[in-house]
Amino acid sequence: MTKVWLKQIIKVLFILMLLSSILFAQKDEKVDIWEPLKFFLGAWEGKVNGKSGEGRIERKYQFILNGKFLQVKNKAIFEPQEKNPKGEIREDWGLFSYDRNRKKFVLRQFHVEGFVNQYVLDSLSADGKTFVFITEDIENIPAGWRAKVRYKILNEDEFVEVFELAGPGKDFAACLENRLRRKR
Repeated sequence: MTKVWLKQIIKVLFILMLLSSILFAQKDEKVDIWEPLKFFLGAWEGKVNGKSGEGRIERKYQFILNGKFLQVKNKAIFEPQEKNPKGEIREDWGLFSYDRNRKKFVLRQFHVEGFVNQYVLDSLSADGKTFVFITEDIENIPAGWRAKVRYKILNEDEFVEVFELAGPGKDFAACLENRLRRKR
């Protein structure tokens, strides 16, 4: 009787070990897809420099809709100056999403001028500090135009963003550089 009892205990222990290893393996597989972009969460401010002149910028990143999207609200203010005598305020909203089919981040930007840019993550540096997004589609602009946006993390509280445009058949050229610092 003790041999039967011992065999039953060994079977139960084996099944428990097998189940626990399966459960732990499943937990290990759950990777936070948003980890590369979490750096950007919060409020930012800084300087903008581009074709419209120099100005200041305010930006906020936050998760919305149960963490399925990362929302960006951006406002750049260019005071009147020689390069831009009337000055201007540029606003855009963006949404980062994760396309599970392509295993890529997608960024959709909606600009006050009426442009809608849809970017896809083209590259992420090995150190996770440089992101390059290139447009797949741009609404309300002549056919053939492309845009690129590059984010470079400088340290835990600063990053640089460079926006580039390319006309039909042309190479990308920098149009705007934003230098942002985390608000405290």
